[in-house]
Amino acid sequence: MIGMVLAAGAGKRLQPLTDDLPKTLLEIDRDRSILELAIANLKHVGIDEVVVVTGFAAKRVADRRELLERRYGVTLELVFNPKAEVWNNAYSLWCAREAFSEGVLLVNGDTVHPASVEERLLESRGEDVVIAVDDDRDRLGEEAMKVRVSGEPPTLDRISKQLGIDSSYGEYIGLTLIEPAAAQPLAEALEATWRRDPSLYYEDGFQELVDRGGRVGIAPIGPVQWVEVDDHDDLARARELACLY
Repeated sequence: MIGMVLAAGAGKRLQPLTDDLPKTLLEIDRDRSILELAIANLKHVGIDEVVVVTGFAAKRVADRRELLERRYGVTLELVFNPKAEVWNNAYSLWCAREAFSEGVLLVNGDTVHPASVEERLLESRGEDVVIAVDDDRDRLGEEAMKVRVSGEPPTLDRISKQLGIDSSYGEYIGLTLIEPAAAQPLAEALEATWRRDPSLYYEDGFQELVDRGGRVGIAPIGPVQWVEVDDHDDLARARELACLY
């Protein structure tokens, strides 16, 4: 199994810090960036090969490649998304589809969290795709990528920011386990998604997979503090949390 970090976004709400820097490279703890925390977490669970999908200011990531490989004892492969500044991340994940066949532990490049989330995903293997979910419904907000489940054990029924809070199980936090068996069906679902509307999220690709009869398992992360870094308040919170991880 390999790691994968989606790090193509521009992070416009974090300007001017991200005027010429992808938000995944923002420092959160001394000289450690969000991307470095993601790589360290993957290394913690025994993953030595990591694919990083780049886009906006891709050269800034490429310039740090050798340093990151030495610092964390991993091999990095960079996959460039030429549409990163005009299309959404369903296309970003599809760009890295060749890696799916090796089995992938996917991490969003703007999620600050402890390595226990990666551990939880690996403990929850069973379905061909498993997503990490914060099941504390008290923390759900309107902008959250909300998850509705069905069945026992629960599997994904719906995933969307538009879901009602009352009907939601929790929030998808941006980490997913993709088994090799899901490589082709997931790639096809993602392609159908971005071709239908390039502004869609890769989570819409998960929904497409479910609508086609696929199953997506749920890994509740427990009482974990985490943050998705979208704006300056999120970045401040990430810097508070980073010293804990």
